[in-house]
Amino acid sequence: MSDTVHPLVKFRYCPACGSSQWEVNNFKSKHCSACGFTYYANPYAANVALIMNEQGELLVVRRKKDPAKGTLDLPGGFTDMEETGEEGVIREVLEETGLRVERADYLFSIPNIYRYSDMDIHTLDMFFRCQVSDTSTVTAMDDAEEARWIAVGDLCPEEFGLRSIREGITRFIQLMKAHH
Repeated sequence: MSDTVHPLVKFRYCPACGSSQWEVNNFKSKHCSACGFTYYANPYAANVALIMNEQGELLVVRRKKDPAKGTLDLPGGFTDMEETGEEGVIREVLEETGLRVERADYLFSIPNIYRYSDMDIHTLDMFFRCQVSDTSTVTAMDDAEEARWIAVGDLCPEEFGLRSIREGITRFIQLMKAHH
């Protein structure tokens, strides 16, 4: 991690006392020598939905906004405070596709760096296999420009713009092959 920009580089003053004696403590924290406050930059929780229809196709969306605007993605987003990963993925799927998730099962997680507001935001992307009651009415909404189904055999990880999603798609394809 020594070759990357410190995650708190844009935070120039101590958030507790306002002092400029706000120094890098280690690779993920800053410490204030004026008041003794230390702040750790831990990853933000994010959720990703893997939704299959009855034809064995995976639901994908096209990103409406940067980063990676115009590339393929999976429904999901940041988990809100006071929300579980499952609650977050259920909310994000509803906001982006209009689908109601009945069950969300955790599969795996992948660390990622998400570029936002000219900052590198470290995330932990949690992937969930989601079951929905009705896959017939999908509507692209919120951050999704388009929503469509793609057969698992036709998935091309390189068409997905975010590194963690490419890796997650690759893992998902391997999981599907292992179960068939």
